Amino acid sequence: MHKELSLKKTKSLTLARQARGTLDKVIAMIESDAYCPEIIQQADSVSGLLKSVKKELLIGHLNTCAVHQLKENKDQAIKELLKIYNLSN
Repeated sequence: MHKELSLKKTKSLTLARQARGTLDKVIAMIESDAYCPEIIQQADSVSGLLKSVKKELLIGHLNTCAVHQLKENKDQAIKELLKIYNLSN
């Protein structure tokens, strides 16, 4: 595994765990009938963390795997990148 990718995956894992913890908090807040704006703020935090997870993974992928794949199979690499792009929008 490439060092760059490994660092990005480690950062992504940390962010994903933070998102999971915050999501657990959202669930607990809903179950305890917390004030809606506070729940919404925590839900937004989960969304932001997950967006950061995707960004870190994509950066790692583009810096390592995608570069290699573009050399090996350009058409397949382009299809994969378009799929990622379309899923993000």
